[in-house]
Amino acid sequence: MLRLIATSLCLRCQRVTALPLNLRPCATLSSAENQQTVEELYNLSVDIQKVRKLKGWVLHQRPAYTKEVADLLKDMGASGSIIAGILAVHPEAVLCHPEQMQAQRELWMSVCPNQKDLVGIIEKFPASFFTSSSHHDNQQNNIAYFQSLNLNKRIITKLMASAPQSFSRPVEDNEVMVRTLQQAYQELGGEEANMKIWLQKLLSQNPFVLLKPPEVLRQNLLFLRDKGFSTAELLRLLSKLKGFVTELNPDSMRRTLAYSQDTMGCSEEDLRHIILNCPALLYYPEVILAERFKGLLSAGISMSQIVETPTVMELTTQIVNYRIHQLRTHGYEVRTGSLDVLNGTKKDFEKSYEKLQLRRERPIFNPVAPLKADD
Repeated sequence: MLRLIATSLCLRCQRVTALPLNLRPCATLSSAENQQTVEELYNLSVDIQKVRKLKGWVLHQRPAYTKEVADLLKDMGASGSIIAGILAVHPEAVLCHPEQMQAQRELWMSVCPNQKDLVGIIEKFPASFFTSSSHHDNQQNNIAYFQSLNLNKRIITKLMASAPQSFSRPVEDNEVMVRTLQQAYQELGGEEANMKIWLQKLLSQNPFVLLKPPEVLRQNLLFLRDKGFSTAELLRLLSKLKGFVTELNPDSMRRTLAYSQDTMGCSEEDLRHIILNCPALLYYPEVILAERFKGLLSAGISMSQIVETPTVMELTTQIVNYRIHQLRTHGYEVRTGSLDVLNGTKKDFEKSYEKLQLRRERPIFNPVAPLKADD
């Protein structure tokens, strides 16, 4: 019940974020659909039924700037199908004033390499582009701040697209979190010369890290230090967690660590070594860990193999079973071999699989066997 309420609230918040009250100061809500908007969307080949089903309230708004939005996107190089796709998933765009759209275009082009890339961003993250005019100053200030850190423009663009909330809020909030991250890096022995690259990687891996309270980072690092992780190990963990260290909390980590240690039957020192090799064990809840341990053991994999290659726990049971089946068809038995071949992305596994396939098909060369010569 609580989860249902939370989901409902999240959806409601997303809707409010997508349509700030000051996005369209002169707009009014009518009981009848705005026929001009409907006709213009229809002429652009937009899926009207999809709009009515998901965001029908947009069609009742006045004024709307459907033609202006389409012209702007077309001028940036967007095709008709791309424009129709954008307006189908984010019809709120037609409520954005033309002057605000142009201001957003200029703002984004200050960090985007070209308009083609910007169209690609709008296609994937339309709500990040068609946003409230009241956010413009904060966006400008945050862009200037991240540029002052000498961050790559590509990283700044990714932050703006995937975590627009971090740019719509006052720049001071981001300054506090970035300073906290930098201080943690330095206190854990990170080299000053590498800090910029480290920060860029962390922000690109988890842009939402900026939206977390700085106290969360400090509390989590203190907890891990109390668990026996050295300064160097904490820096390694902070880097390998890909910014998700702020998604954790001491209580959940305590339960997860206790469950993993009890299930694997290892010492605290061994557990720390396992966590360093597979930090994901810190944020998987017990129910997921239980399912994955059970799946691996049911497939004939021993607990000692899991301890030796804990990264296999990052894979779902379905993926593990599929990969084991594929390997067995080519004579590789995971119960007696290394689990490393199971690991990695789909592309990584396919490469390992191809190597095994080639090894099986390649004839064995006997150096002492006589060579056949043509008559």
